[in-house]
Amino acid sequence: MTVNPQSSAPLPAEGGGFRWLQLAMGIVCMAMIANLQYGWTLFVDPIDAKYHWGRAAIQFAFTIFVVTETWLVPVEAWFVDRYGPRVVIMFGAVMITLAWVLNSMASSLLMLYVAAVVAGIGAGSVYGTCVGNALKWFPDRRGLAAGATAAGFGAGAALTVVPIAKMIASSGYEQAFLTFGIGQGIIVFVLALFLRKPEHAIPPRKKQLNLPQTKIDFAPSQVLRKPIFWMLYIVFVMVASGGLMTAAQIAPIAHDYKIAAVPVSLLGFQMAALTFAISLDRIFDGFGRPFFGWVSDNIGRENTMFIAFGTAALMLLTLATYGQNPVVFVLSTAVYFAVFGEIYSLFPATCGDTFGSKFAATNAGMLYTAKGTASLLVPIASVVAATYGWQSVFIIAVALNALAALLAVFVIKPMRAAFINGHQDAAASEGATQKARTA
Repeated sequence: MTVNPQSSAPLPAEGGGFRWLQLAMGIVCMAMIANLQYGWTLFVDPIDAKYHWGRAAIQFAFTIFVVTETWLVPVEAWFVDRYGPRVVIMFGAVMITLAWVLNSMASSLLMLYVAAVVAGIGAGSVYGTCVGNALKWFPDRRGLAAGATAAGFGAGAALTVVPIAKMIASSGYEQAFLTFGIGQGIIVFVLALFLRKPEHAIPPRKKQLNLPQTKIDFAPSQVLRKPIFWMLYIVFVMVASGGLMTAAQIAPIAHDYKIAAVPVSLLGFQMAALTFAISLDRIFDGFGRPFFGWVSDNIGRENTMFIAFGTAALMLLTLATYGQNPVVFVLSTAVYFAVFGEIYSLFPATCGDTFGSKFAATNAGMLYTAKGTASLLVPIASVVAATYGWQSVFIIAVALNALAALLAVFVIKPMRAAFINGHQDAAASEGATQKARTA
């Protein structure tokens, strides 16, 4: 580990408006890969209607995608920490394009699964790079920067849900895969040419509220040996499993509840319940990520986790009880995703605060693999729902979120404070000893 003293020195020139431009380009890149995850649910039933492979078999492609996307992020992030973001995102752009081209031609489950692997590699390259780069450019606003970047991924699909749904209906899902795959890839590739990491370490400005932040940079090999990392990992898995299940299964759930095509009128808009739900979910998800990141910059990471996880449990309980009402379905899923998406801002920010900036991309990438672990539960949800109904799936997710809320405040908060204070006291003592020896 290396000591990286923090000061209130002014930000270098590259840390001014230029870093906000870097953040904006990263957000757009994230928006361009959002459909690989959040648009997937629109393709499940059309694929099944054509090939009759079954929802569970088709959804396994979603699991493969998420596992590949997340578990390879530490490798991709290592390249970012070493060589910068440009080449990694250019590679990711090529892979996400190839993935949806393959999806448009897939006539077997094997080909669908291969496309999922390619998509996962591409999405992980873009996601891990953009989040890690945001943490490096904004050590003084980690929650907001990570949240805004993750918002691109959360809300990016909102603008294209309706066009994709219309193209599937009019031209077939194959054409939708091909058209949007190529378009998204081109945009990411062009933006990659302008992305780079800071040339120099950017010191965080002093905050009005004193958030626990380390002055020590921990290498990835050291982070993996710290109990606090694994506690964060476990809670991440607990919360992510419910959100991934809901995102992947929202269309099948709506069809099983027989409300997918029921018109819903809200705020002067009228749409089919499923289309309305997916659109609002993406908007609320996108808004929630920077909002809760900003909140956590001010009231603390764990306190924000408690609020968000507790609200998520309440919304899932509402879905389990009243979800067959189309208006309740639309509103409760929207609020749920508003508080679910914050895990993609809070956990990277917490990781940066705890383990330092130097290896922020790789360390946050390792923690992000928890999403891949959680995705393994998505096919299990289909099996549980087929046997016991969707209500039982929601109740399990309620319990996981409620427990995660308690762990955040009563376990992670004191554990992380002790970790940061203990290592910084040890570093200060070691520095004093070395200074005495050289005096």
